[in-house]
Amino acid sequence: MWIAYKTIVTKEILRFARIWVQTIVPPVITTSLYLLIFGGLMGGRIGQMQGIDYLHFIVPGIILMTVIMQSYANTVSSFFMTKYNNSFEELLVSTTPNWVILMGFVSGGITRGFCVGLAVTFTISFFVDIQTYNLLIIAVTFLLTSVMFSLAGFINAVFARTFDDISIVPNFVLLPLTYLGGMFYSIDILPSFWRSLSAFNPIYYMMDAFRLGFLGIGSVELWKAFLVPVIMIVILALIANALLARGVSIKTE
Repeated sequence: MWIAYKTIVTKEILRFARIWVQTIVPPVITTSLYLLIFGGLMGGRIGQMQGIDYLHFIVPGIILMTVIMQSYANTVSSFFMTKYNNSFEELLVSTTPNWVILMGFVSGGITRGFCVGLAVTFTISFFVDIQTYNLLIIAVTFLLTSVMFSLAGFINAVFARTFDDISIVPNFVLLPLTYLGGMFYSIDILPSFWRSLSAFNPIYYMMDAFRLGFLGIGSVELWKAFLVPVIMIVILALIANALLARGVSIKTE
């Protein structure tokens, strides 16, 4: 099992590392534009958010958004291509357990999320003096976020039948949820109705915990910010493993 897991993870890392110009460079450029437009041009007019300079306030959200999108993108694209090329059948006929296959693809998503997140953080450090309040909170939040969206990407790839199917969720679900999760603003400034509605957005809790790790400010209890993604991870992992076991949209007729 260890050899199978190691092989899948190695393949996943080499896959996105070989095309680093497409997988790592674009998020770095996008991050620079976010900082320039929202932080540099608009930050001076907005002033402070929760007592923090606006430019510093949006930094954790920008980093976490990158981790979310890249973890998701790596898993959904990689697993879909194995289906598209019919190479996944080799794993199906092997003795590799489904949970090992799932862990291998998820670990690849986590690795890409970490690499791109690190590259983005390094780039941001040239524009903003990054300070950390609690590295443990940052690390736990990153891990939970990356695992959750790697699993979500895997499930999307299982059901996807065309290349268009793997872009619908990131564009019409993940991006809106990220923007509405407090990336550019504090939930505390919203009217009570929208603040209550934000409580159903899991990205809100991750964003809040990540900002707490960097800046030391948060709107929800830390245990709740960790509990929500843990519950989502358990649910998504059970669904993904069940889909693998049933061979939904995977096994050839």
